Amino acid sequence: MRDKVAMMASIGEFDPLNNIVPATKIEVTVSCRSSLTAFFVLCLFAVVVLYVQGIGTKEWREFGRTEVIDNTLNPNFVRKFFLDFFFEEKQNLRFDVYNVDSRSSNISKFDFLGQTFCTLGEIIGSAGGRLEKSLSGIPGKKLGSIIFVAEELSNCRDIATMQLCANKLDKKDFFGKSDPFLVFYRSNEDGTFTICHKTEVVKNTLNPVWQPFTIPVRALCNGDYDRTVKVDVYDWDRDGSHDFIGEFTTSYRDFSRGQNQFNVYEVLNPKKKGKKKKYINSGTVTLLSFKVESEYTFVDFIRGLPKQPVMQTSCPTGDPSQPTSLHYINPYQMNAYAMALKAVGEIIQDYDSDKLFPAYGFGAKLPPDGKISHAFPLSGDYDNPNCVGIDGVLEAYFRSLRTVQLYGPTNFSPVISQVARSAQDVTDGSQYFVLLIITDGVISDMVQTKEAVVNAAALPMSIIIVGVGPAEFDAMEELDGDEIRVSSRGRFAERDIVQFVPFRDYMDRSGNQVLSMARLAKDVLAEIPEQLLGFMKSRGIEPRPALSPSDLPELHRHI
Repeated sequence: MRDKVAMMASIGEFDPLNNIVPATKIEVTVSCRSSLTAFFVLCLFAVVVLYVQGIGTKEWREFGRTEVIDNTLNPNFVRKFFLDFFFEEKQNLRFDVYNVDSRSSNISKFDFLGQTFCTLGEIIGSAGGRLEKSLSGIPGKKLGSIIFVAEELSNCRDIATMQLCANKLDKKDFFGKSDPFLVFYRSNEDGTFTICHKTEVVKNTLNPVWQPFTIPVRALCNGDYDRTVKVDVYDWDRDGSHDFIGEFTTSYRDFSRGQNQFNVYEVLNPKKKGKKKKYINSGTVTLLSFKVESEYTFVDFIRGLPKQPVMQTSCPTGDPSQPTSLHYINPYQMNAYAMALKAVGEIIQDYDSDKLFPAYGFGAKLPPDGKISHAFPLSGDYDNPNCVGIDGVLEAYFRSLRTVQLYGPTNFSPVISQVARSAQDVTDGSQYFVLLIITDGVISDMVQTKEAVVNAAALPMSIIIVGVGPAEFDAMEELDGDEIRVSSRGRFAERDIVQFVPFRDYMDRSGNQVLSMARLAKDVLAEIPEQLLGFMKSRGIEPRPALSPSDLPELHRHI
């Protein structure tokens, strides 16, 4: 039996009137101060895991993790937690600290070092937005404390790219020179500093040139261009006891002036300066380049995309009147194919204003002569293949099940190529296409499909594959390029544009179809924003201005 359904839609214009105003965004920085014995110094690889509690529930779910910092009892983590703050809600947080002693990402394999509970409001409401809490969880042991610093993020979306080098740094290694790296800190209102970036280590040199790096301007100064930025210079040591070489201070405004004589900084070590009368400095650091670009978001692009949606759906094989068919037309509940169409389609259609979807089917013998087709309009009208909204697509899908004879083989490449031809006509960023394919796991043209995916990766489109039924989906996993990028004839896909999920993983055990569809849609659509942004950025495309009401009549005349 060959079973498949596919749907394709372009993301159209975002409707600002229906957009929910985002909550205030809070950046939480985490540090740990340990009272563990020195025995642990050489084995501690610390990570902090944040859990949030659902409103009105006792369930904790993992929100995120810091990076792993090795060989220190007092880690200052660079990776932040970004949380939406709702004044009207009690937002319960739990922070667990672990010693990571394996390569697994499974927390159960880590050594538990302690935990603490608080609310986001507690952190924000503390003096200076700084809260220190004791760690607990291991009876009879003092586990130290964990420090939180909270700051509201500005709306600044600029990204700074810079490169620095140093000259004549102090020699710190007995058998070599130094292994220098830089640590950047943003100043806080209470005079403290929050770590915001670390460079890579450059081995065995007193004149390092660090690789260019990017950092959000809000992370560097949170929109205050004159806020002090402190930079520490360290010599890296394997045991984590990095040697302090010196420091200097600057600001975003100074950096933004680019390479000049004012962006050559003396690296000063206060202790050495206090002990040596002839001390001048511990070397210099020079800004080699500085560039600022706007960081566009997914919303920036979908606000400006003109509306011209298309959908494509197929008729699968099998007898839909039989309960054994995955396409069984049950008067009381939807089959898995219809659920997947509805779950994804209802979200995609919100980004289009006219809700008209040209819909096609493939893989069937058509009346009256039984001709096999892989691209026929579900509406039955070749001149007007439009369906009104996702409900119209579903209605056409069910009608097709009653009027055509479903027929194999299951070929993915024709529908991918057809969508690609549409996408090829609009590579200026004015549209982005999303193709949904629903399958029972059998695919007859893998070689051709891989080539179609590689070709499509250069176009403004993404492909979602949902597997239904009990089959193994090894072939589908091969198309999902998360681990190994899809290739054909020695060419690798320019981008990862395929997302595969088996529907059975999202089925609610109690039979709640609404919950099942919500889970599915959340997961399969999660990569679309990043894929869209990746295409736009690779082509240097900037968002179009959002349309004003006076623009709409002119737009409709051109569609």
